[in-house]
Amino acid sequence: MGEISFPSEIRQWIASRVTEGGYADEDDYVLELIRRDMADASLAETPEQIAWVREKVAEGLASGIAEGDPRTFIEKLIAKRRATRG
Repeated sequence: MGEISFPSEIRQWIASRVTEGGYADEDDYVLELIRRDMADASLAETPEQIAWVREKVAEGLASGIAEGDPRTFIEKLIAKRRATRG
């Protein structure tokens, strides 16, 4: 790929991160940033996942407010779930 030129302030930042962060050299630091970016990109939500979450939020809002003690309500939900699992 070749060399990448950075402005002075970026070069200084990289040098300080190498010194403080225990990286072997500038290349090691930049590679770590790229690996993190790749990992973050693989976790990004798809439009379908976002639509699903929005749909579930809308369903929840439309279902109204649960009456009574929230803990009791959750306990009933858990018991119902366990009963359907067998």
